[in-house]
Amino acid sequence: MKNEKGFTLVEMLVVLLIVSVLILVSIPNVTKHFASIDSKGCAAYMTMLQGQVEAYKIDHMKTPTVQQLFQEKYIESEEAKCPSGELVTIDAEGKVMLATAREDE
Repeated sequence: MKNEKGFTLVEMLVVLLIVSVLILVSIPNVTKHFASIDSKGCAAYMTMLQGQVEAYKIDHMKTPTVQQLFQEKYIESEEAKCPSGELVTIDAEGKVMLATAREDE
């Protein structure tokens, strides 16, 4: 039995400690990036929607509503929402903005 090779309890605890520290260091970084991803996703969606508004204006010579963009199949959803769930609206000049930003003004 003296020739058996394996890990001792101390070695296993050291490895467990190292893995735990790595996980504790990485979790805050991952959660910080989720907020960044949501904001960038919303900005990209608003840019895409602004392009669809401009295409509608060229085709119909008027500023559309979100419902008109949906009815004419410029967008796939009847409600314009960012990936984070925030509603997006179109003002009278055709500018795409968050619904909360419009309430603040």
